[in-house]
Amino acid sequence: MIKRSVALLLVGLGLAGCSTASQVRDGMGAAVSGPLDDFNVRREVIPTVLLQAQANPYDMRNLNHCMTIGAEVIRLNEALGPDSDEPAHDDGTRLSERAQDAAARAMLDAIRDSVADFIPGRSWIRRLSGADQHSKAVQSAIQAGRLRRAYLKGLGMQRNCAPPAAPAWYRPGRAAT
Repeated sequence: MIKRSVALLLVGLGLAGCSTASQVRDGMGAAVSGPLDDFNVRREVIPTVLLQAQANPYDMRNLNHCMTIGAEVIRLNEALGPDSDEPAHDDGTRLSERAQDAAARAMLDAIRDSVADFIPGRSWIRRLSGADQHSKAVQSAIQAGRLRRAYLKGLGMQRNCAPPAAPAWYRPGRAAT
């Protein structure tokens, strides 16, 4: 299995450009160190804004103005990435560059999967080490953050706020507070 991944990596690097090779090289450490997550040696840190959203997704403290609602949405966007209502941003990359990025991600995913498959009883190790529970906690925090962001944008629309305190498509009809 590992030999197949290494062969795939070498063929991919030979066919791809220098950009892909450097991306794979840079991401190789994270792909190979995946078992550290399984043994709960390395843990993904949950951002504070997501922990706050998890504790109280409908908290209305300090949300008196559109500016404060927008600031909170921006904090959530930084932790979660852009919302689904956000238009795709053209970052100026060419189609060939995006294809190279996709090839690099595919190679790293193949390496990560091969390393994970190498661990016998991986699911039990994840359960016993607490990694599975931590992974569920991370996903729960992400879900709470998404819920909070949706709530804030709805609140922003109700108060006639402009984006980012409201969905990207919303245009306020009168002066916002």
